[in-house]
Amino acid sequence: MAESDGGEADPGAGRRAAAGDDPASRPQRPQLTKSRTISVSSPSTAAASTTAERLRGGAGRESLLARRSTTAPLPPVDALPPRRITVAVDDPSHSSSPPNGGVLDRDWCYPSFLGAHVTRPRAPRQQQQQTPPPSVRRNPSTSGPAPPLPRRAQRDEEKRLASVVKLPPLLGERRPLSPPPPPPRARRFDLPPYYLLLLLVVTVTSSALALWQWIKVLGLQEKIRSCGAANAPDSEDETLLINDPASAFASSANWNFVPMLALAIPVFLFKYSDQLRRSRANSVRTRGTEEEVPLEKRIAYKVDVFFSGHPYAKLLALLLATVILIASGGIALFAVSGSGFLEALWLSWTFVADSGNHADQVGLGPRIVSVSISSGGMLVFATMLGLVSDAISEKVDSWRKGRSEVIETNHILILGWSDKLGSLLKQLAIANKSIGGGVVVVLAERDKEEMEMDIGKLGFDFMGTSVICRSGSPLILADLKKVSVSKARAIIVLASDENADQSDARALRVVLSLTGVKEGLRGHIVVEMSDLDNEPLVKLVGGELIETVVAHDVIGRLMIQCALQPGLAQIWEDILGFENAEFYIKRWPELDGMRFGDVLISFPDAVPCGVKLASKGGKILMNPADDYVLREGDEVLVIAEDDDTYAPALLAEVHKGFLPNVQIPPKFPEKILFCGWRRDIHDMIMVLEAFLAPGSELWMFNEVPEKEREKKLTDGGMDIFGLTNIKLVHKEGNAVIRRHLESLPLETFDSILILADESVEDSIVQSDSRSLATLLLIRDVQSKRLPSEEVRSPLRQNGFSHSSWIREMQQASDKSIIISEILDSRTRNLVSVSKISDYVLSNELVSMALAMVAEDKQINRVLEELFAEEGNEMCIRSAEFYLYEQEELSFLDIMVRARERDEIVIGYRLAQTDEAIINPEEKSEIRKWSLDDVFVVIANGD
Repeated sequence: MAESDGGEADPGAGRRAAAGDDPASRPQRPQLTKSRTISVSSPSTAAASTTAERLRGGAGRESLLARRSTTAPLPPVDALPPRRITVAVDDPSHSSSPPNGGVLDRDWCYPSFLGAHVTRPRAPRQQQQQTPPPSVRRNPSTSGPAPPLPRRAQRDEEKRLASVVKLPPLLGERRPLSPPPPPPRARRFDLPPYYLLLLLVVTVTSSALALWQWIKVLGLQEKIRSCGAANAPDSEDETLLINDPASAFASSANWNFVPMLALAIPVFLFKYSDQLRRSRANSVRTRGTEEEVPLEKRIAYKVDVFFSGHPYAKLLALLLATVILIASGGIALFAVSGSGFLEALWLSWTFVADSGNHADQVGLGPRIVSVSISSGGMLVFATMLGLVSDAISEKVDSWRKGRSEVIETNHILILGWSDKLGSLLKQLAIANKSIGGGVVVVLAERDKEEMEMDIGKLGFDFMGTSVICRSGSPLILADLKKVSVSKARAIIVLASDENADQSDARALRVVLSLTGVKEGLRGHIVVEMSDLDNEPLVKLVGGELIETVVAHDVIGRLMIQCALQPGLAQIWEDILGFENAEFYIKRWPELDGMRFGDVLISFPDAVPCGVKLASKGGKILMNPADDYVLREGDEVLVIAEDDDTYAPALLAEVHKGFLPNVQIPPKFPEKILFCGWRRDIHDMIMVLEAFLAPGSELWMFNEVPEKEREKKLTDGGMDIFGLTNIKLVHKEGNAVIRRHLESLPLETFDSILILADESVEDSIVQSDSRSLATLLLIRDVQSKRLPSEEVRSPLRQNGFSHSSWIREMQQASDKSIIISEILDSRTRNLVSVSKISDYVLSNELVSMALAMVAEDKQINRVLEELFAEEGNEMCIRSAEFYLYEQEELSFLDIMVRARERDEIVIGYRLAQTDEAIINPEEKSEIRKWSLDDVFVVIANGD
């Protein structure tokens, strides 16, 4: 056999040399960088055949372990040189050649049914590249038989070839793999011999002990019977027999228990041994597949799991330690002292309970044992005191942090925390004043101490109403059950301080959690929404239990109404709040069959303004006609001081008189300015479109670019080119910079609305500061642009005065109306003291609406109609529409006259006062009226 490194010998080289063929004229094939050629000469043909048969596994010629993949034609069989096997070693330089798909011309691959494969990594060649002696080396192109290979070298070469090919001998037989056999089942009572021997010894011993005890007891019983049968027993024997504990035990019925226990010991020991063997076998199998864990870690893990999973684990561990201490101490005392076993146990317990009892012990052994027991007892009692202290501290801490359960019924539950909570609690406390106070539970994701501290800072008398705070999440059912959500008469979900979409998304998740309460809900749910577009989704999820109050929509509509009718904000505060008059709905059976015109003057302490129709599923009809007759089941909507302060009475005597023939003047075009940008500004524009006369102008002054404004308005669903009554005028600038404001014709606007800008609405202080600064700058610019004779005062001529500056701005406020959106109630005083602006207190008005709807869900229908751009609305009318100058009339007379105009008068404001009176007390009192007085009415806006 000859070996050559550095290239493979060409099998046809000698044949081409004999034929005179020039190798340079033939195309060169890609050569392997490393190869090994094994030539088998004729004398060793039988050995080579044997080797090939071994590699083929005894199969035919078609099942060779390796085949030659080539694109060149094969030479004739008779012209083939002696057999050579070429094993290719990987060469990355030829692995990516595209003509043969990565398979080299001289690669040896796996059998054909596996397809062509790229040369694969081979086993490392360690001692395979040994250089043969010169005597064995020869030229591969020369012919002649090769010297025979030694038998041992031939076997080593066969092994190396087999390790390189790495193909199982039965590759041609493609049989499906059978599933692994199941592990052998362990025999039930397969115990080691020493276990069997131990069980045998224990069984024999226990049986002997039981037999001995049985015999001894029988003997004692016979002795007792013989002593009892004797007429004159010896007094000493009788005394000894009576005082013998064994005799007393034998005479009782409990002696059968001892032999049974002795016989049961082997059974339990056998079962325990079998179970122990099974556990050890399982642990061995588990230990074979898993990493070995130290014993101390396993013990610590088991103890941790036990203490974590059992609430009384510490107490049980302490009890077990005490029992072990008493038992071991009793045994030790029994061993070192001459007392009985029960007496030793009792002494051990006394040493554990009182460490000073061991002072009476005599002797070295008893003293050592007693001191040890007393030391363990002190440790046990110290641990017990620590556990008791921890338990008490944990309980007090849970009470302090609001983790305890609220056991209340018919309470109001508030979910969430916001700046509206203070005003909301105040309104709920006023509403419950008539019943002596109620219970309000607040559940928020804050510490109980912080919530109670913030509520205490309000400085408000809750008038008997209890406010209970609990810490938890409204999204967790366990926390909802903790506050008795199923027993609450009303649930209020406050909007969070996040942006509108995130706040409404959280409100939706809270509603889903509330609908998932298995016990059901007794009361209704009032949800504060931030965006009107998200309201249908929440109602779809909650169904009939949901009542929504869209804060931004309510404030936006109210600002527009107040801009068109100055002074309406104070009237809305009186009606929405529980301090004065508010809406109530109640059924009065004695009014069935009565006309609404007569019902209107039947309540001396209330003002009827609508009817809840039972025939139309509870629909509320505001401002019905006088000839409407109340039917069975109808309820009357009134404005009263409280729900228990009014009742129908006999019809009052009225003097109708003549209604002045004064027509409502037509609407004229107005010029309105919006300072700031709200996310629902498109809704406000649509409301203005419905209220204003054609030819009106709406100026929008904010920092949003004009192109972005149009995009936001269009995304909100508004058709900019479909506006017919108003014209949009866009101006870009900052409302707190004076030079930007001076570029606007501020003195020409009829109404100016200062909005809480969207960029700072998350910060109440910053938003109110911005609104207040804008208000003062606008008033100052207006006062300087007005004619001097209208604003100049004597005090101003002598020098600057603070009061004169306020007076000038007050006179400027008479020329135009400014409505400021104020979020913090503390800013109210800053605006109201100067009287330079009509204002809207956003958070307080929304809190009032939430409290009113929480007390009665039907009021939400009333508010929705009064805030809508169509239907009935709250209006302020001049007295000239209902009376003459200095005419003496009662309030009931004016109410009857207003019915000729299809209006309901609910209050008035005198010319000499600044506050309106809603639902006056003495309605039948006749008084003199002036044309400068105004009346608050509910009229049809159509």
